[in-house]
Amino acid sequence: MTNRDRLSELISALEQQRDELALKIHLGKKEVQDEWEQVTTKLDELTKDYEPVKTAMKESASNLVESLSLVASEIEQGFQRIRKSL
Repeated sequence: MTNRDRLSELISALEQQRDELALKIHLGKKEVQDEWEQVTTKLDELTKDYEPVKTAMKESASNLVESLSLVASEIEQGFQRIRKSL
């Protein structure tokens, strides 16, 4: 599996988590809703940044993959904090 494939799967998994948490957050606490806004904005930015380079990205683009993976990790940690707060 290439780095591009792994990152693509990671983004898809994060989007799925976002959709599942959106249902739970509808009636959630205000602080959870604030963090939700921050995390989902980051995911939207990550997806937007990833799309243009997805087809052009090669195995040698490891620095880019590492950077995007770091952002994805931050998003995932945000989702975990939200889950714990619900």
